[in-house]
This record gives sequence, structure tokens and C-alpha cells, in this order.
Amino acid sequence: MSKKIYRWLFVLGWFFLLPLLLTSVSISALTTGADVFPEPGILGQVRWFVTEQKVPALIIFFTVYEAIIYSLRYSLPLSDVVGVAGRKGLPKESRGDFEQAGQLLDEVHRTMRKHRKEIDEKVSPENLDAMNQALEHLADVMGAKEFQAKEFESAYDHAAEISAKHLAPWQRGEIREYTESIIIAVGVALLLRAFVVEAFKIPSGSMLPTLQISDHIFVNKFTYGPTIPWGGRMLEELPPKRGDVVVFEYPDENPNNPRQNYIKRTIALPGDTLRTKNGHAEINGWEVPHCLIGDYTYDVETGYPKTGELYLEFLGENSYLTMMNKRDPGEEEIEGPFHVKDDEFYVLGDNRDSSSDSRRWKQGRGGGVPFPNVKGRAMFVWLSFNEQGSDAFGVTWDRLFTHVMGTPRLPKEAPTELKKGIERCLAQKPAGTTPPPPR
Repeated sequence: MSKKIYRWLFVLGWFFLLPLLLTSVSISALTTGADVFPEPGILGQVRWFVTEQKVPALIIFFTVYEAIIYSLRYSLPLSDVVGVAGRKGLPKESRGDFEQAGQLLDEVHRTMRKHRKEIDEKVSPENLDAMNQALEHLADVMGAKEFQAKEFESAYDHAAEISAKHLAPWQRGEIREYTESIIIAVGVALLLRAFVVEAFKIPSGSMLPTLQISDHIFVNKFTYGPTIPWGGRMLEELPPKRGDVVVFEYPDENPNNPRQNYIKRTIALPGDTLRTKNGHAEINGWEVPHCLIGDYTYDVETGYPKTGELYLEFLGENSYLTMMNKRDPGEEEIEGPFHVKDDEFYVLGDNRDSSSDSRRWKQGRGGGVPFPNVKGRAMFVWLSFNEQGSDAFGVTWDRLFTHVMGTPRLPKEAPTELKKGIERCLAQKPAGTTPPPPR
């Protein structure tokens, strides 16, 4: 087996699999038997945080374990075999300096290439020759067939001293280099989050079964025009389309309440008249086509199963799943009509009878979402958790990369007859799925 393969196995085992295993054990130990409310004390608060915020907890634990293992990298079993510091056969006490010496050579060469003209003007040829000789000697000692620790330490100290003496005005300190890298990384992340894509966690069952509780999704913030920090959107003439799953700030009329992020499906646009009958939407007097799939039992936040009627709705280019409570024959519940203002749109949750949406806002008078409140359109599930997950993290692997606006699908544990029912309804999609214009 080649040295490169040994090195890859070394890195994979120590710097990925081991911290992942330690993270798994830690999270499993902290979440087993944890209550939904914080327990007294610091440990109780930590257990509650890990249970409620698994993604940040995963990142924190993995990063901590990774940092600890990395700090011990020169002492790890097989570290000398793979040459973790740059070559094999190094004494343990020389491995750290050897790695730093390699970084010193790379940094000096970068500095000389970048600032050659200024260095030639301000550093005498004699000093440059002395520095180059010291660096060449260090490189020879590091590449010698038999490593001599004392000779290496002497060469490294001399090269570090003389390069710092003559190149200090053009060299970036280690702290400065790390700081600049962190600032750039954070800046890029903030720009991406502000203008392109942002991650959200689904906290409730209002969008079941399209989105499951504890799904983590990415939202495209560029779909309806890029945002302007603290100033709305650049292209406000790009409203959501009917059927789009949209993340938005709740249009709360109380300025003292913090704005919460909601996720719902766009149903009615400016000028439309919306009414719902037993949860089914009517737009401008036109009933949104739907197909009954069957009874669907699911778990809600309380932990108790609930059964509802599962439908497939067709609106514009979109086909999506909705759920309604089972009702007695002849029972009819009508909400509306609601008239959508010119500068807003109306939204409904796919779990129609368990959703705080446009029908219920403003004490039941109905309310729309102003376009400036829009964050973006849901893209796909990048991570999902389930209390019945098969591993210590509770990850629901089959939901990863589920396209929110794609072909409707149920969790893998759903009955086969319901999945076949979805295929049946999709095959029966009606020709007319676009509502008439407002009267």
C-alpha cells in the first residue's frame, strides 16, 4: 500500500471518523431521557440545547473534538509512519518545528515573489544572499537522507531569525493571517446568507407532510430579487407564484414583538378573492383541483398520533400534498372570502387545519404577506431529524436532498397504498390548473 493511501486512511480515521464517533456518543448521552423543557442547572441547559438544536450541537462537538485531536497530531499512533509533520523518521519533539519550518520556507518564497521589487530596493544584496543561504541550508537539512535533530534546530532558528529581520515589513504575522482568513470566510458567509441562500429549521407541523418537523432546508433568496440590507428588495415586481413554498417574516402589527420567520405555500395573489371550504382553497370562485389519496396518520409535536385525509392539489405548475381533518358527512366549514390587496399575497399551510396562516391572522379577519417580508423560496431539505432515527444522531437519511417544490413524496415509513395513491393522483392531473383572473 502506498504512502499516499496510508496518509488518507490516517486522516480519515483520526480527523473524521473518530471526532464523528465521539460526537455521536456525546450527543446520544446528552439527549437520552432529556425533557422538552430545560432542567435545572448548567447540565440541564446543555441537554436541552443539544436536544433542541442538534445541528449547532453537531458542529460544536465535532469542531471541539477535531481541534483536540489536531493538537495531538504529532503524538497519534502511526503519525510517524505517514509522516504527518512532513517526513517519516522524525523524533516526536521535532515534528512540530519541522512542520513550521516547511511553512516558513513557503511563506518566504511567497513574500519574495509578491514584493520582489520593494525588497530589492530596501534590503541590501549582502543581506539577501545571507538570508537565501540560510533558507537553502534549512531546506537541505530538512531533506537530508538521515535527519539530524540538533542540526535542524540550529538551521531552523537561524533561518527564522534572519528572514524575520529582513522581511518583517512585508510578512504577515500568524495571528494576522488567521484573522484575515476568518474575516474573509465570515464575510463571504454573510454575503451568501444575505443575498443567495439561507438555512432554516422547520419548527412545527403546519407544512406536513411536505415538510416534516425538524427538517432543515435551504432557501433561495435570489428567486424574487436580491435583498438590500435594512432596505427591502431590489426587484419588488417579482412576487411569488401560486404554489411556491415561501419563507417570510410574520406580518405582525405589534412593533414590540420580534419578527418570526414563517414558511407557508402561496395560494392567492394581488387582486384575488380567496375562500376555503373544509380546508380546500377557492380562488376567484374557482376551486383548486384536488384528489383524495386516503387516510394518513402522523405524529404531531405532542407525541400523539393524529389521522387526517391526505389530498394532492394542483395549482399552476405545482402538485403538492395537503391534509385536512376528517369531518362528519354534511359538515361544512367556510372561511372567507378574503380579498388580497395589491401589495401582498395570501398563504396557507399544507396541513390546513393545523396552520396559523392568512385565514387566521388579524383575529380571523384574514391578512396577507407584504412582499418586502419575503425571505425567499424553499429549495431542498439538507438535513432532517426524527426521534425514531436509526442512528445516534436521529438523522432521517431518506429525506436528505428532498426537493421541496419537486414531486410530492411521503416519509419512507408511510403505507405503500398511500404512495401508490400519489402516483394514481399524479396520473389523473387535470388539464386546467390555473384560476381565472380576478373579477
